[in-house]
Amino acid sequence: MNGHARLADIAAQAGVSEATVSRVLNGKPGVSAATRQAVMTALDLMGYERPPRLRQRSNGLVGLVTPELDNPIFPAFAQAIEKALTQHGYTPVLCTQLPGGAPEDEFTELLVDRGVSGIVFVSGLHADTTARMDRYTRLTDRGLPIVLVDGYSEHIDAPFISPDDRMAARLSVQHLVDLGHERIGIALGPRRFVPVIRKIEGYRQAMAQLLGSADVDDLIAHSLFSVEGGQAAAAQLLARGCTGIVCASDLMALGAIRACREKGLSVPGEVSVVGFDDSPLIAFTDPPLTTVRKPIGAMASAAVQTLLEEVNGAPAKHVELIFQPELVVRGSTGSGPLVNR
Repeated sequence: MNGHARLADIAAQAGVSEATVSRVLNGKPGVSAATRQAVMTALDLMGYERPPRLRQRSNGLVGLVTPELDNPIFPAFAQAIEKALTQHGYTPVLCTQLPGGAPEDEFTELLVDRGVSGIVFVSGLHADTTARMDRYTRLTDRGLPIVLVDGYSEHIDAPFISPDDRMAARLSVQHLVDLGHERIGIALGPRRFVPVIRKIEGYRQAMAQLLGSADVDDLIAHSLFSVEGGQAAAAQLLARGCTGIVCASDLMALGAIRACREKGLSVPGEVSVVGFDDSPLIAFTDPPLTTVRKPIGAMASAAVQTLLEEVNGAPAKHVELIFQPELVVRGSTGSGPLVNR
Protein backbone atom coordinates (compact mmCIF):
# COMPACT_ATOMS: atom_id res chain seq x y z
CA MET A 1 0.00 0.00 0.00
CA ASN A 2 1.45 3.38 -0.88
CA GLY A 3 1.97 6.16 1.67
CA HIS A 4 -0.84 8.34 0.32
CA ALA A 5 -3.44 5.56 0.57
CA ARG A 6 -2.29 4.87 4.11
CA LEU A 7 -2.62 8.54 5.11
CA ALA A 8 -6.12 8.61 3.60
CA ASP A 9 -7.14 5.51 5.59
CA ILE A 10 -5.81 6.89 8.88
CA ALA A 11 -7.44 10.28 8.20
CA ALA A 12 -10.81 8.60 7.52
CA GLN A 13 -10.53 6.46 10.68
CA ALA A 14 -9.57 9.47 12.84
CA GLY A 15 -12.09 11.83 11.22
CA VAL A 16 -9.43 14.44 10.33
CA SER A 17 -7.69 15.66 7.18
CA GLU A 18 -4.67 13.95 5.61
CA ALA A 19 -2.64 17.12 6.25
CA THR A 20 -3.41 16.81 9.98
CA VAL A 21 -2.34 13.15 10.02
CA SER A 22 0.89 14.13 8.29
CA ARG A 23 1.54 16.88 10.88
CA VAL A 24 0.99 14.43 13.77
CA LEU A 25 3.21 11.71 12.24
CA ASN A 26 6.00 14.21 11.63
CA GLY A 27 5.75 15.64 15.15
CA LYS A 28 4.83 19.14 13.87
CA PRO A 29 3.12 21.69 16.18
CA GLY A 30 -0.33 23.21 15.68
CA VAL A 31 -2.41 20.11 16.47
CA SER A 32 -4.63 19.86 19.57
CA ALA A 33 -3.96 17.09 22.12
CA ALA A 34 -7.40 15.56 21.39
CA THR A 35 -6.73 15.43 17.62
CA ARG A 36 -3.25 14.01 18.17
CA GLN A 37 -4.79 11.29 20.40
CA ALA A 38 -7.45 10.52 17.75
CA VAL A 39 -4.72 9.98 15.12
CA MET A 40 -2.71 7.77 17.51
CA THR A 41 -5.80 5.70 18.30
CA ALA A 42 -6.51 5.30 14.57
CA LEU A 43 -2.92 4.08 14.03
CA ASP A 44 -3.28 1.55 16.85
CA LEU A 45 -6.71 0.33 15.69
CA MET A 46 -5.48 -0.20 12.13
CA GLY A 47 -2.44 -2.13 13.31
CA TYR A 48 0.23 0.41 12.20
CA GLU A 49 3.32 0.84 14.36
CA ARG A 50 3.72 4.26 15.91
CA PRO A 51 6.79 6.11 14.56
CA PRO A 52 9.64 5.72 17.11
CA ARG A 53 9.71 9.44 18.00
CA LEU A 54 6.01 9.32 18.94
CA ARG A 55 6.25 6.31 21.25
CA GLN A 56 5.77 7.35 24.83
CA ARG A 57 8.40 6.38 27.32
CA SER A 58 6.82 4.58 30.27
CA ASN A 59 6.98 6.30 33.65
CA GLY A 60 7.78 2.89 35.09
CA LEU A 61 6.40 -0.57 35.80
CA VAL A 62 3.61 -1.28 38.27
CA GLY A 63 2.90 -4.83 39.40
CA LEU A 64 -0.65 -6.16 39.54
CA VAL A 65 -1.11 -9.45 41.42
CA THR A 66 -4.51 -11.14 41.01
CA PRO A 67 -6.02 -14.55 41.78
CA GLU A 68 -6.75 -16.96 38.92
CA LEU A 69 -8.80 -15.37 36.13
CA ASP A 70 -11.51 -18.09 36.10
CA ASN A 71 -13.83 -15.74 37.97
CA PRO A 72 -14.74 -13.01 35.44
CA ILE A 73 -14.61 -10.32 38.15
CA PHE A 74 -10.79 -10.59 38.31
CA PRO A 75 -10.04 -9.97 34.60
CA ALA A 76 -12.55 -7.09 34.77
CA PHE A 77 -10.65 -5.64 37.73
CA ALA A 78 -7.28 -6.22 36.07
CA GLN A 79 -8.45 -4.50 32.90
CA ALA A 80 -9.79 -1.46 34.80
CA ILE A 81 -6.56 -1.11 36.81
CA GLU A 82 -4.37 -1.60 33.72
CA LYS A 83 -6.35 1.03 31.83
CA ALA A 84 -5.96 3.55 34.68
CA LEU A 85 -2.21 2.85 34.93
CA THR A 86 -1.73 3.24 31.18
CA GLN A 87 -3.58 6.57 31.23
CA HIS A 88 -1.04 7.77 33.80
CA GLY A 89 1.85 6.59 31.62
CA TYR A 90 2.77 3.48 33.65
CA THR A 91 3.24 -0.02 32.28
CA PRO A 92 1.26 -2.70 34.13
CA VAL A 93 2.86 -6.10 34.78
CA LEU A 94 0.10 -8.65 35.40
CA CYS A 95 0.86 -11.64 37.64
CA THR A 96 -1.96 -14.19 37.83
CA GLN A 97 -1.89 -16.85 40.50
CA LEU A 98 -2.84 -20.32 39.35
CA PRO A 99 -3.64 -23.26 41.61
CA GLY A 100 -0.32 -25.10 41.95
CA GLY A 101 1.51 -22.26 40.14
CA ALA A 102 3.84 -19.60 41.51
CA PRO A 103 2.64 -18.32 44.90
CA GLU A 104 2.07 -14.63 45.62
CA ASP A 105 5.43 -14.26 47.40
CA GLU A 106 7.34 -15.47 44.32
CA PHE A 107 5.54 -12.96 42.12
CA THR A 108 6.29 -10.19 44.61
CA GLU A 109 10.01 -11.09 44.58
CA LEU A 110 10.01 -11.14 40.80
CA LEU A 111 8.34 -7.70 40.62
CA VAL A 112 10.73 -6.20 43.18
CA ASP A 113 13.69 -7.59 41.18
CA ARG A 114 12.26 -5.92 38.07
CA GLY A 115 12.33 -2.59 39.91
CA VAL A 116 8.59 -1.89 39.86
CA SER A 117 7.43 1.51 41.14
CA GLY A 118 4.65 -0.11 43.20
CA ILE A 119 2.34 -3.13 43.45
CA VAL A 120 -1.46 -3.51 43.56
CA PHE A 121 -2.63 -6.74 45.22
CA VAL A 122 -6.20 -7.86 44.39
CA SER A 123 -7.84 -10.40 46.77
CA GLY A 124 -4.42 -11.61 47.90
CA LEU A 125 -3.24 -13.13 51.16
CA HIS A 126 -4.04 -9.81 52.87
CA ALA A 127 -7.69 -10.95 52.75
CA ASP A 128 -6.85 -14.18 54.61
CA THR A 129 -6.96 -13.70 58.38
CA THR A 130 -4.78 -16.81 58.89
CA ALA A 131 -1.93 -15.63 56.59
CA ARG A 132 1.19 -13.89 57.84
CA MET A 133 1.20 -10.17 57.08
CA ASP A 134 4.98 -9.69 57.32
CA ARG A 135 5.22 -10.36 53.56
CA TYR A 136 3.58 -6.92 53.13
CA THR A 137 5.25 -5.10 56.02
CA ARG A 138 8.63 -6.07 54.51
CA LEU A 139 7.63 -4.18 51.34
CA THR A 140 6.33 -1.10 53.18
CA ASP A 141 9.44 -1.06 55.40
CA ARG A 142 11.52 -0.83 52.21
CA GLY A 143 9.38 2.11 51.12
CA LEU A 144 7.77 0.28 48.19
CA PRO A 145 4.28 1.72 47.55
CA ILE A 146 1.56 -0.96 47.71
CA VAL A 147 -2.24 -0.87 47.60
CA LEU A 148 -4.39 -3.79 48.74
CA VAL A 149 -7.81 -4.39 47.16
CA ASP A 150 -10.55 -6.52 48.78
CA GLY A 151 -9.28 -7.37 52.24
CA TYR A 152 -8.06 -5.57 55.34
CA SER A 153 -5.44 -5.92 58.06
CA GLU A 154 -4.63 -3.50 60.84
CA HIS A 155 -1.02 -4.73 60.73
CA ILE A 156 -0.17 -3.37 57.26
CA ASP A 157 0.65 0.31 56.95
CA ALA A 158 -0.83 0.75 53.48
CA PRO A 159 -4.05 1.90 51.76
CA PHE A 160 -6.88 -0.63 51.36
CA ILE A 161 -9.67 -0.43 48.76
CA SER A 162 -12.83 -2.41 49.59
CA PRO A 163 -16.48 -2.70 48.66
CA ASP A 164 -18.87 -2.38 51.61
CA ASP A 165 -19.40 -6.12 52.12
CA ARG A 166 -21.70 -5.66 55.13
CA MET A 167 -23.94 -3.40 53.07
CA ALA A 168 -23.91 -5.86 50.15
CA ALA A 169 -25.35 -8.58 52.42
CA ARG A 170 -27.90 -6.17 53.91
CA LEU A 171 -29.09 -5.05 50.46
CA SER A 172 -29.56 -8.68 49.41
CA VAL A 173 -31.49 -9.66 52.55
CA GLN A 174 -33.63 -6.50 52.35
CA HIS A 175 -34.54 -7.28 48.74
CA LEU A 176 -35.59 -10.85 49.59
CA VAL A 177 -37.57 -9.72 52.66
CA ASP A 178 -39.36 -7.12 50.51
CA LEU A 179 -40.36 -9.97 48.17
CA GLY A 180 -41.85 -11.91 51.11
CA HIS A 181 -39.07 -14.37 51.92
CA GLU A 182 -38.38 -15.26 55.56
CA ARG A 183 -36.20 -18.34 55.36
CA ILE A 184 -33.12 -16.68 53.82
CA GLY A 185 -29.74 -18.41 53.78
CA ILE A 186 -26.29 -17.19 52.79
CA ALA A 187 -23.68 -19.15 50.77
CA LEU A 188 -20.09 -18.01 51.21
CA GLY A 189 -16.46 -18.95 50.69
CA PRO A 190 -14.16 -20.06 53.54
CA ARG A 191 -14.72 -18.24 56.84
CA ARG A 192 -11.11 -17.08 57.16
CA PHE A 193 -11.48 -14.33 54.53
CA VAL A 194 -12.20 -10.71 55.55
CA PRO A 195 -14.96 -10.14 52.93
CA VAL A 196 -16.70 -13.35 54.16
CA ILE A 197 -16.52 -12.26 57.81
CA ARG A 198 -17.97 -8.86 56.90
CA LYS A 199 -20.76 -10.29 54.75
CA ILE A 200 -21.80 -12.56 57.64
CA GLU A 201 -21.89 -9.52 59.97
CA GLY A 202 -24.13 -7.63 57.51
CA TYR A 203 -26.33 -10.70 57.00
CA ARG A 204 -26.80 -11.33 60.76
CA GLN A 205 -27.61 -7.68 61.34
CA ALA A 206 -30.19 -7.57 58.52
CA MET A 207 -31.84 -10.85 59.58
CA ALA A 208 -32.16 -9.60 63.17
CA GLN A 209 -33.45 -6.13 62.22
CA LEU A 210 -35.80 -7.11 59.40
CA LEU A 211 -37.08 -10.51 60.54
CA GLY A 212 -36.20 -10.66 64.23
CA SER A 213 -34.12 -13.79 63.49
CA ALA A 214 -31.24 -13.78 65.95
CA ASP A 215 -30.23 -17.44 65.60
CA VAL A 216 -29.24 -17.91 61.96
CA ASP A 217 -26.22 -20.20 62.37
CA ASP A 218 -27.84 -23.06 60.42
CA LEU A 219 -28.61 -20.66 57.54
CA ILE A 220 -24.91 -19.85 56.94
CA ALA A 221 -23.15 -22.29 54.55
CA HIS A 222 -19.42 -22.16 53.75
CA SER A 223 -17.84 -23.69 50.67
CA LEU A 224 -15.48 -22.58 47.87
CA PHE A 225 -15.86 -19.40 45.79
CA SER A 226 -16.81 -21.37 42.67
CA VAL A 227 -19.84 -22.71 40.81
CA GLU A 228 -19.35 -26.10 42.49
CA GLY A 229 -18.92 -24.40 45.87
CA GLY A 230 -22.15 -22.46 45.40
CA GLN A 231 -23.94 -25.63 44.40
CA ALA A 232 -22.74 -27.51 47.51
CA ALA A 233 -23.57 -24.63 49.89
CA ALA A 234 -27.00 -24.05 48.31
CA ALA A 235 -27.85 -27.77 48.55
CA GLN A 236 -27.36 -27.51 52.35
CA LEU A 237 -29.50 -24.37 52.54
CA LEU A 238 -32.29 -25.90 50.42
CA ALA A 239 -32.30 -28.92 52.73
CA ARG A 240 -32.86 -26.47 55.59
CA GLY A 241 -35.93 -25.01 53.88
CA CYS A 242 -34.51 -21.75 52.48
CA THR A 243 -36.57 -20.02 49.78
CA GLY A 244 -34.07 -17.17 49.39
CA ILE A 245 -30.30 -17.61 48.96
CA VAL A 246 -27.76 -14.79 49.15
CA CYS A 247 -24.42 -15.69 47.53
CA ALA A 248 -20.94 -14.22 48.06
CA SER A 249 -20.12 -14.27 44.32
CA ASP A 250 -21.90 -14.54 41.00
CA LEU A 251 -20.23 -17.89 40.29
CA MET A 252 -21.59 -19.26 43.59
CA ALA A 253 -25.03 -17.93 42.60
CA LEU A 254 -24.87 -19.84 39.30
CA GLY A 255 -24.04 -22.95 41.34
CA ALA A 256 -26.99 -22.22 43.64
CA ILE A 257 -29.34 -22.06 40.63
CA ARG A 258 -27.91 -25.38 39.47
CA ALA A 259 -28.60 -26.89 42.94
CA CYS A 260 -32.22 -25.68 42.76
CA ARG A 261 -32.72 -27.24 39.32
CA GLU A 262 -31.22 -30.53 40.49
CA LYS A 263 -33.89 -30.65 43.19
CA GLY A 264 -36.61 -29.80 40.65
CA LEU A 265 -37.11 -26.29 42.10
CA SER A 266 -37.65 -23.38 39.75
CA VAL A 267 -35.77 -20.05 40.02
CA PRO A 268 -37.34 -17.59 40.76
CA GLY A 269 -40.69 -19.48 41.01
CA GLU A 270 -39.85 -21.41 44.16
CA VAL A 271 -36.41 -20.17 45.18
CA SER A 272 -34.83 -16.71 44.75
CA VAL A 273 -31.06 -16.32 44.31
CA VAL A 274 -28.94 -13.16 44.65
CA GLY A 275 -25.30 -12.96 43.51
CA PHE A 276 -22.47 -10.56 44.26
CA ASP A 277 -20.02 -8.78 41.85
CA ASP A 278 -22.13 -8.20 38.71
CA SER A 279 -19.36 -9.79 36.67
CA PRO A 280 -19.28 -9.32 32.89
CA LEU A 281 -21.90 -11.41 31.04
CA ILE A 282 -23.86 -12.16 34.23
CA ALA A 283 -26.89 -10.28 32.84
CA PHE A 284 -27.14 -12.98 30.15
CA THR A 285 -27.48 -16.05 32.37
CA ASP A 286 -30.72 -18.01 32.55
CA PRO A 287 -32.48 -16.47 34.38
CA PRO A 288 -30.55 -13.16 34.28
CA LEU A 289 -29.00 -12.88 37.74
CA THR A 290 -30.14 -10.43 40.39
CA THR A 291 -26.87 -9.38 42.02
CA VAL A 292 -25.10 -6.72 44.04
CA ARG A 293 -22.75 -4.74 41.81
CA LYS A 294 -19.22 -4.22 43.02
CA PRO A 295 -18.12 -0.72 41.90
CA ILE A 296 -15.07 -1.95 39.96
CA GLY A 297 -14.40 1.24 37.97
CA ALA A 298 -14.37 3.48 41.04
CA MET A 299 -12.32 0.99 43.06
CA ALA A 300 -9.74 0.53 40.27
CA SER A 301 -9.20 4.25 39.74
CA ALA A 302 -8.95 4.84 43.51
CA ALA A 303 -6.38 2.03 43.77
CA VAL A 304 -4.24 3.53 41.01
CA GLN A 305 -4.61 7.11 42.22
CA THR A 306 -3.67 6.16 45.79
CA LEU A 307 -0.68 4.14 44.60
CA LEU A 308 0.62 6.85 42.28
CA GLU A 309 0.33 9.54 44.99
CA GLU A 310 2.72 7.43 47.03
CA VAL A 311 4.97 6.72 44.03
CA ASN A 312 5.20 10.49 43.60
CA GLY A 313 6.37 11.00 47.17
CA ALA A 314 3.27 11.23 49.36
CA PRO A 315 3.69 9.35 52.67
CA ALA A 316 1.99 5.93 52.96
CA LYS A 317 -1.39 6.11 54.69
CA HIS A 318 -2.97 3.26 56.65
CA VAL A 319 -6.49 3.96 55.45
CA GLU A 320 -9.39 1.93 54.07
CA LEU A 321 -11.50 3.46 51.32
CA ILE A 322 -14.89 1.73 51.26
CA PHE A 323 -17.05 1.83 48.12
CA GLN A 324 -20.82 1.45 48.06
CA PRO A 325 -22.26 -1.53 46.18
CA GLU A 326 -25.62 -1.37 44.41
CA LEU A 327 -28.43 -3.91 44.04
CA VAL A 328 -29.20 -4.81 40.41
CA VAL A 329 -32.57 -6.55 40.18
CA ARG A 330 -32.97 -9.00 37.27
CA GLY A 331 -34.76 -12.30 36.86
CA SER A 332 -33.44 -14.68 39.54
CA THR A 333 -35.55 -13.25 42.39
CA GLY A 334 -39.33 -13.29 42.80
CA SER A 335 -42.13 -13.43 45.35
CA GLY A 336 -41.58 -15.50 48.44
CA PRO A 337 -44.03 -18.04 49.88
CA LEU A 338 -45.84 -15.43 52.01
CA VAL A 339 -46.84 -13.43 48.93
CA ASN A 340 -47.89 -16.57 47.04
CA ARG A 341 -50.36 -17.64 49.70
